[in-house]
Amino acid sequence: MSRIDVRKTYKLYIGGQFPRSESGRSYVVNDAKGRLLANAAQASRKDARDAVVAARAAFGGWSGKTAYNRAQVVYRIAEVLEGRREQFEAELRAAEGISTAKARTYVDAAIDRLVWYAGWADKITQVVGNANPVAGPYFNLSTPEPSGVIAVVAPRGALLGLVSVVAPLIITGNTVVVIASEDNPLTAITLGEVMATSDLPGGVVNVLTGSQAEIAPWLASHMDVNGIDLTGVEDVALATELEAAGADNLKRVRRPAPDTDWLAEPGLDRMTRFLETKTVWHPIGV
Repeated sequence: MSRIDVRKTYKLYIGGQFPRSESGRSYVVNDAKGRLLANAAQASRKDARDAVVAARAAFGGWSGKTAYNRAQVVYRIAEVLEGRREQFEAELRAAEGISTAKARTYVDAAIDRLVWYAGWADKITQVVGNANPVAGPYFNLSTPEPSGVIAVVAPRGALLGLVSVVAPLIITGNTVVVIASEDNPLTAITLGEVMATSDLPGGVVNVLTGSQAEIAPWLASHMDVNGIDLTGVEDVALATELEAAGADNLKRVRRPAPDTDWLAEPGLDRMTRFLETKTVWHPIGV
């Protein structure tokens, strides 16, 4: 007896929950051969605002955790992702039309990248912080602190690219609002399902699906967003518009890099770009 496939409608991931878009809109996501894969929620300006509210509410608790605890949580994401690797491999094969071996390579690299960044959580301060020499009976210490809420325009790399831009932000204490790849959004929401069951507090990562051109300008101009990562922006005019909007409240901006080789070894830049340096003076006791 034949049966009808149960077609999934992928929702947003905001504040640890999976709501539909408040607009009620969705759009069709096709596989690499143009066949229907699923429907995805098409986020609106209101959804973007809700995601920023959730990210800001989560920031104090997340940034206040010890670096070791954040490492444990990110490592847990890697563990859960490992357990659902077959699902991710299948989604990558369908969405991107790649071979089984290549899909496995991308999933392996995403898991390894989460572990790599988790290992840096309690080490980045020693590398980029400093005890500064000063004239006088004082300690002068510079310590990195997270910038706050960071908006991310995710690259086409539906899993590895997404992990590579989000992991360094959350491991350093930031909270994130992600606009998933418009063409390949499904893996991003599946990753949200992993995060929702990985001890990651609700609101630390929020995932929106839909149009970059519609959602990104509202995040770039939002006065409670502290930085914006434009890695996945491929439209030069849109990137310029977003940079100009971000300048209004002095956001930190990472310029587009749509041609990044995500299989290349990561560095520290993605962790340090959205850190602030706090310098304190402390008298030396006698």
